[in-house]
Amino acid sequence: LQKSLNETFGADKYSEARKEVLTNMFSRPMQMALYFCTGVLEDETLFRHYALNVPFYTHFTSPIRRYADVLVHRLLSASLGASPPLKMEKEAIQKQADHCNDRKMASKRVQELSADLFFSIFVRVRA
Repeated sequence: LQKSLNETFGADKYSEARKEVLTNMFSRPMQMALYFCTGVLEDETLFRHYALNVPFYTHFTSPIRRYADVLVHRLLSASLGASPPLKMEKEAIQKQADHCNDRKMASKRVQELSADLFFSIFVRVRA
């Protein structure tokens, strides 16, 4: 996709801006990753990572960034036997996952609205 975009937009002074806008528009409809507790979901096909084509996948970043990552680190550590099991029921873990998903979706929506507002102001000022 990136190669195709580069070839399509040429080399004029607006080509980079057109490419960036369309790349942003193409990525918006992509399905966002969701946090979930595997002990709650029975359908293992939901554990699959489509783009990487792997049947079981977990994602996390540094645990200093987000609570969801702290939880994933603790669960992974316990499942590998490196730390004691968490004293949380799977339903409580799923409730935390749902909350993290809600906050992530709200944050993404605010980010999109902010970009839309900035673009509207930019167009108004330039018109």
